[in-house]
Order: sequence, then C-alpha cells, then structure tokens
Amino acid sequence: MYLTGFADEAAASIDAQIRATRELGWRWIESRGIEGKNITDIDDAAFDAVCEKLATGGVGINCFGSAIANWGKKIDEPFDSSLAEARRAIPRMQRLGTKLVRIMSFAVLPGRGPDDQMAEERFRRLRELQRLFSDAGLTPVHENCMNYGGMGWPFTLRMLENVPGLKLVFDTGNPVFSDDRATPEPHPKQSAWEFYRHVREHIAYVHIKDGRWDEGTGKSVFTFPGEGVGDVARIVKDLLDTGYDGGFSMEPHLAVVYHDASITAPDQIRYANYVEYGRRFMKLVRSVGYGARLDAYLAGR
Repeated sequence: MYLTGFADEAAASIDAQIRATRELGWRWIESRGIEGKNITDIDDAAFDAVCEKLATGGVGINCFGSAIANWGKKIDEPFDSSLAEARRAIPRMQRLGTKLVRIMSFAVLPGRGPDDQMAEERFRRLRELQRLFSDAGLTPVHENCMNYGGMGWPFTLRMLENVPGLKLVFDTGNPVFSDDRATPEPHPKQSAWEFYRHVREHIAYVHIKDGRWDEGTGKSVFTFPGEGVGDVARIVKDLLDTGYDGGFSMEPHLAVVYHDASITAPDQIRYANYVEYGRRFMKLVRSVGYGARLDAYLAGR
C-alpha cells in the first residue's frame, strides 16, 4: 500500500505540491496539472525543471493523470489528439520511472442511448492506446468517470472484455454523481459499492473521492473521505482485506474543483484542505484496522 494524490489540488506550482506531499509524510504525487497545464503539455524546459525539483525533494510521480481519451474528447472526432498525448507521455514517464497512466474511454455521446455509443470504435482506440503503453513497459488504467466505462459497471466489464490487458483505476466518488445507464430511465445514481464489487478483480489503482448528490440543486457535494455515500471505508477495508497492495490517490475536489475554473479558493485554504484530506484518509485507514501497515509505509518499510 502507498499513498499519493492529485497534488495540483494543493497548489499550482510543483514546489508547493512537493511541500504538501512531504508534509503528509508521503513520497508520491499523481501528476495532473503544473501551473495550469497537464504534465504531458508543459514544454521541455518546464519538464526538465520539474524533474530536478522532484529529485531534490525526494518525491516521485507514481501516475500520470493524463487527459488521454477523457470526457473532453469525442468518439466521433479524430483520434489524433489522444494518440499525440500518449506519445508525449511515454518518454516522460520513462524518464521519471512512472509506471501508471490514467486514461478514459471518451465522452458519452449526448442524446443517444447506452447501446448507441459507438462502442466498437471506442474499443478499437483503447486497444491501440493499450498497445502503445504496454509496448513501452507501462500500464494504462481506465477511470470510471464521465465516459463510456463510467456509465455503469456492465459497460466497464464489456470494455475490459474487448480491450485485453487493460486495468482499472477505480474512483470511489464518481459513481455517487453518475447516472446508472444500465438501468431504465429515469436513471438513478450509481452505487459505489456495487460498481466496485463487480470490477474488483481488475483494479490496479484507486482514487479516493467522496460526497453525495443533492437532488434539490442537482449538484455534486464533495466531502472528506468517509463522510459521503461513496462507501470509502467499506471499499478500502475490503481492498486491504483481500490483498490489495497498490496506491490510494487523493482527489478531494473540496477547496478546488479541478473541472470548474470558476470555483477557486485562496492559496492557503487550498493547500491546507489537501493536507487535511490526506490526514483524514490516514485516520480512515487506521479505523478499518490497518494502522500498523500505514505506519510501516510512513516509516519507509
């Protein structure tokens, strides 16, 4: 077990991201944004500087939180941008010794049913991405987000059947805010536990997010881990009980909601929020009976 997180939710600069990680006693960052740009998109000079600062700070990048095939990419548009992102990511991952890269399965086509989502084209593209990364000795992990696989666990399983070798990063919070497209309309929100239970054997990595859906406002309400309806404690305990030894990556979405540039917070609150989120997750790990394992990780054993 190891702990990491989207440290761009603590700060935009790599210096402050490293500082927050060290304050928690952790050694890893899941890198997504640096000064507002994805790690695959910063220029070479900026990337060189990031590498130097990470080495000096004693912090590594365990996963690239890329935008490859994400909710901003449409399946009925050319594949070029996602392929280009993958080809930029590979040498950078190799330089940093990073083995995991987060990918998705393209945005859901609006106004079309779950069986009319160009699934075969999605699978074809994902197979190509899977080959690109695996040939380079790297592991792409698919996140259940606003994409084909995120429409419900049956869609994730169908995707895995059609993309051999693909693994999952399971996000505990995303089901809470996502319609269950495997059920008749009006679609209820998904159950995190049900989704997890069906895909557990394919999980290589975990995002920690929690919250609830406010029916009155039709908006997501994010919470600290264990305080929402994402079954975070139950899922974490079950993972550890069944031998999971991978990463838990924090994605708070509290002081800063990454996908909405209009929602911001003062820098100090943003930083403190991320650190507090990590501390509360460590408390949750202790509460489900794995304090000794956490202590061993923090001690570097």
